[in-house]
Amino acid sequence: MMKNKGLIASVVVIIAVVIGFFIYQTMNTPAKTAKKAEDKVQTVGILQFVSHPALDTITKGVKDALKEAGYKEGKNLKIVFQNGQADQSKLATMSQQLVDKKADVLVGVATPAAQSLANTTKDIPIVLGAVTDPVGAKLVASLDNPGGNVTGVSDQPPVASQIKLGKELLPDAKTVGMLYSSTEVNSKYQVNEASKTAESLGMAVKEYPVASTNEIAQTVQVMSQNVDFIYIPLDNTIANAMQAVVGEANKSKTPIITSVDTMVEQGGLATVGIDQYTLGKKTGQMVVQILKGADPSVTPVYTFKEGVTVLNEKQAEFLGIQIPDNLKKEAQIVGNK
Repeated sequence: MMKNKGLIASVVVIIAVVIGFFIYQTMNTPAKTAKKAEDKVQTVGILQFVSHPALDTITKGVKDALKEAGYKEGKNLKIVFQNGQADQSKLATMSQQLVDKKADVLVGVATPAAQSLANTTKDIPIVLGAVTDPVGAKLVASLDNPGGNVTGVSDQPPVASQIKLGKELLPDAKTVGMLYSSTEVNSKYQVNEASKTAESLGMAVKEYPVASTNEIAQTVQVMSQNVDFIYIPLDNTIANAMQAVVGEANKSKTPIITSVDTMVEQGGLATVGIDQYTLGKKTGQMVVQILKGADPSVTPVYTFKEGVTVLNEKQAEFLGIQIPDNLKKEAQIVGNK
């Protein structure tokens, strides 16, 4: 009888332990589920229009911003990167591929890439990276209230300041030539703004639109004989062929005022521009906001209030241009290596 009582007691203890363990597991299940939710893998699709230093730097900034916010590839982040290499048909195909990957957020680096993504989906949030005129490109209703699934960062440069800088460095300049792609809407907008400033400073303006990179070398040759300096807006076609532009312009020692710092590093004379890495990081920070639940329709497009003066001292020496001391003190100097 005593043995039976001991057996019964042991069974009761075992049952109590099992029940206790079951209750403990049940009580802790929500916490574990929450932890798994935090570790959910988010997918970010990046579509870059073409490869050149400015856009490559922006994409790097996007990735670094995600990493700094705690999103790590292989852990809680998957990045699907596509590069259209300036081919419109590829952009359309790649946009559909990114949508099919069920990305949580899409990033369009440069206007054509952003437009392609926007034409492909009205549901997945899209963050603009380096789009000069989002309203003019019909990507958002307004900068303050985008109104759809698109928001992001505008790289609209201080065009007036760039032309004024050109005139300050080249006080005797009477004619400025505008080199840009006829196929890029954002470029024409900037050229119109730059022309107004140039004319207000007493300079004549000559426009030289090109349809493709194949026309650039010959066009620059013609420009060099007819203008005192060349102005290049934020234009992906020209940026992609910047070495060819510099090579031809250097033959006649024709200065180039650009709209982006990376193009100054490649042989332009100067710019007042937005640091491309900073632009990329800001884009990445907006991606993080969207991943955490921000609504793109009411998230204002970010615009930079002022730019940084960048001067290529080596190029100035080659061109025989004396940089005023006051500009040297304020500017970021490149080209000394």
